[in-house]
Amino acid sequence: MAKSRSFSIYLLKEGYDATNALRGDHALDAGIGAHGLPEGATLFVLDSDPRPPWWRSYFGVEKNLTQVTKGALVFLPVADRCFALSFGHVAHNLIDSGYEYDFGLRVTLNSLDPHKLKSTDTLDPGAARRQRTQLPIESELTLFDFDRDSSILRSLTGKVRDEHKELFRHATGGSNLRISTDIGADGLAALCETLLGLYESDNYKDAFPEIQNIVPVRDPAQIEALNGRLLEAFWARNPDLNITVPEIINYSDNMYAAFAGAGRSLVYDDVYIGRYYEYLDEHGSDMNTMGVEDLRRHALVLTDEDGNGRDRYSIFKSLVFDTTLEDAQGETFHLCEGNWYRIDNAYITRLSAYLDPLCEDSDLPPYVQLSEGAYNEAVAAADAAIACLDKKNISPDGQTSVEPCDLLAIRDGVASFYHVKVSTLSAQLSHLFNQGVNAIELMRLEAAAVDKLEALIRDALAGGDADGMVALVRDRKYRIVFGIVTRKDPAGRSLNLPLFSRISLMRGMKALQLMDVPGHVMFIADQVVAAEGRKKKRKKMDEPAEAELPAAEAAE
Repeated sequence: MAKSRSFSIYLLKEGYDATNALRGDHALDAGIGAHGLPEGATLFVLDSDPRPPWWRSYFGVEKNLTQVTKGALVFLPVADRCFALSFGHVAHNLIDSGYEYDFGLRVTLNSLDPHKLKSTDTLDPGAARRQRTQLPIESELTLFDFDRDSSILRSLTGKVRDEHKELFRHATGGSNLRISTDIGADGLAALCETLLGLYESDNYKDAFPEIQNIVPVRDPAQIEALNGRLLEAFWARNPDLNITVPEIINYSDNMYAAFAGAGRSLVYDDVYIGRYYEYLDEHGSDMNTMGVEDLRRHALVLTDEDGNGRDRYSIFKSLVFDTTLEDAQGETFHLCEGNWYRIDNAYITRLSAYLDPLCEDSDLPPYVQLSEGAYNEAVAAADAAIACLDKKNISPDGQTSVEPCDLLAIRDGVASFYHVKVSTLSAQLSHLFNQGVNAIELMRLEAAAVDKLEALIRDALAGGDADGMVALVRDRKYRIVFGIVTRKDPAGRSLNLPLFSRISLMRGMKALQLMDVPGHVMFIADQVVAAEGRKKKRKKMDEPAEAELPAAEAAE
């Protein structure tokens, strides 16, 4: 029986082969003889000089110890494409834009038995959370706690289907494909031809439906094209280009904003891209000459009322933008926190079809206060039948605090739990949606939580209003309403929300649906800032060291 060997395989893009797929500064040797290479293959070898390991001098080891690094890249033309087979740590010598970044994952999805999976690497783009899940037994994807509505599958490992076992037994796929096979060198061309067919197939959609609704863009050439579209929108001051704070922030802290990178900045009482344009215009910056590196160098600075800086984020990381590419029909690309994601248009359509019917007209007054807390108190003060439960807690003693809602009112014969947020930032809204679901789950699981809620209601409302509200809550006749304060037109419905907020909202609404609790979204008119955009503070702030960003952030 032939010995099974491991291979790491890359598929080069069309037009790339051994002559142009390597970095110009590579240290691989060419022209080394090898009588067992497949026909047409080209060999490059890494043969480093012997050197002592670092720990020899560290511990003063007297014996003469050396180690060497060996590796090889074999370029194998198959049909009208070329493959690169990597042995050892040499794949970094391939130029970043020279190979297909989804090759390994697509082949894996098309070749693995969906019932015999072993490991998954996933990414939650909304929270930038990366996770590897491994199970001791072969399992289906559902057992890996993989939410295809909100997670990105980056890599998959498992056993292959029976029809492919003669070629390879196990496969792991990401950008490259790692397989184990006993095929000899003379069979590699046929193996790669099969892999090419698997890469070009869409059969994986039957076994893994909607598995790639959202995919991070890692192809440098495509990222360059998308950054070009971003710059075009920036130069044209496209209204679809927005700027947000890429972190969860507390709006009750009286947050103000300034900018850095082009000169001294005024202090603004809001964050939106029009302010950044004003800042650039004030300093005579020619936007048409600005590039991505300028957007990375410039910063959004969160300050106190006097302009003292607290946190800073590169402008590029703070931009939110959706666009398309001519050669990627049927797909939309989304920029979030400095990273590009590819989304199938059919998925976006499905999101809208699910969420738009859940959007309703606001039945709360416009937002004219300076904080969420002040707004909630004002709404309750204007209507004796509305309870303000902002910052209240219904969790049992000793457990993490859970807020029941911001406002509680009777609407159409049911108790309406209003959760209000002054933001359309993905992270903020994801927190809001989770808060609403967690409160209902706690009320369903813990009788003590309902008792605490009753006490809060009776403390906030008088007599009959309290009795009616408590009766509805105890009979589970209630609904959840997420109230989002925004200047956007409510007619935009779910499209008013960032992509990842829509994904989080759909997940939350489905969780509520399982508990038989109606969920809705409404957009509360933000009337704090006048149309011309008034400035709360005209004070100038000194820009520290021309707003140099920390190295880690500048590299975003």
